[in-house]
Amino acid sequence: MIIDAHSHVHDPAEDHIVLLDDAGVDRAVLFGTRPHPERADGLVSLRREMAALDEAIGGRAAGIEGYRTAWQELDKALVTYPDRFIGFRSVPLDLAPHLIAEMVDRDVVGRGLRGIGELTPPPGRADLVEPVMRAAADHGELPVVVHGFAPTTAEDLRTLAGLASAYPSVPLVISQLGGLNWMDAIELVRDTPSMFLELSTANVIFAVRLAIQEIPDRTLFGSDAPYGDPALARATVERVTSPGEVRDQVLGGTAARLLGLT
Repeated sequence: MIIDAHSHVHDPAEDHIVLLDDAGVDRAVLFGTRPHPERADGLVSLRREMAALDEAIGGRAAGIEGYRTAWQELDKALVTYPDRFIGFRSVPLDLAPHLIAEMVDRDVVGRGLRGIGELTPPPGRADLVEPVMRAAADHGELPVVVHGFAPTTAEDLRTLAGLASAYPSVPLVISQLGGLNWMDAIELVRDTPSMFLELSTANVIFAVRLAIQEIPDRTLFGSDAPYGDPALARATVERVTSPGEVRDQVLGGTAARLLGLT
């Protein structure tokens, strides 16, 4: 089974299915999203969507209200394509810890979703993920996915590694190969057994090659669609691996195990 471990809701969702079919991808982990760059029909509208993205990944979209539409879109996509999408749900990080725990219990586990994410703490505040890790630990091996590209910092990655060590039962996935801090991300994931590294949006091809070489059993193929393309992301993995067990694990075997699909 080929699993795209990182994607966001498309508008319309049917366009996403076409991309998955073109790439030969069986299923995709699906996160909600506030920005929709795929809606843009020119530079002006793209700037508007990217401004929403900057607000989201900068941790400036506080409170529950900013999440409601994204949650509704996610729910609709999951109901429409239950055999193609694997749902994750984010939670606001500015809530009190007991409210975060209640949301994880009710809106993630209670809805039958497979994990929490994609979380986007403000730069320098990866410590805000701690209550989420605590709540995830209360539900066994519930994966948590954290945004890894800018504005996430190298210090944030180290903070996340510390949280992973403090909650070793929780699989913690760093997305987008840690962005420009990919060498730090590879080292931290390699040395922290409960951490995983998702490989989308790599700046250089040898970053993907080195990540798989260093941590073949904890690297995950992902596209970050609609920002990336599943076919290109899959081709990148296949370019730096040979046919066989390692490639199969990166393209879906590890994700299937992580998500309890095997």
